[in-house]
Amino acid sequence: QVQLVESGGGLVQPGGSLRLSCAASGRTFRTYAMGWFRQAPGKEREFVAAINWGGGRTVYADSVKGRFTISRDSAKTTVYLQMNSLKPEDTAVYYCAARPSWLTREVAEQADFDYWGQGTQVTVSS
Repeated sequence: QVQLVESGGGLVQPGGSLRLSCAASGRTFRTYAMGWFRQAPGKEREFVAAINWGGGRTVYADSVKGRFTISRDSAKTTVYLQMNSLKPEDTAVYYCAARPSWLTREVAEQADFDYWGQGTQVTVSS
């Protein structure tokens, strides 16, 4: 199995920045693609970004392009989400996810990923 643990959430003012981390353990060879989703109250979980094993391939939701950056450490076991220019509408629980191969569609859905973290709250408010 794969275990994913997120950290780095918190309260930030509009226009501010946060960096989320997701540490993978267990059968990390099954984490070829790692990604971030988010879920706001009363809304469905939505795709945010994903990255491949080597870090050379990334994909983002239109809503975060140019503001968020996904990256992966050299050990391939930790994924980061750098979030800049945060807006109130970015408020959500952010989940880390993993799957053993690259995405089959550019805008991934929850069902596309096999492993999930417990989530970390991000609140953007003044």
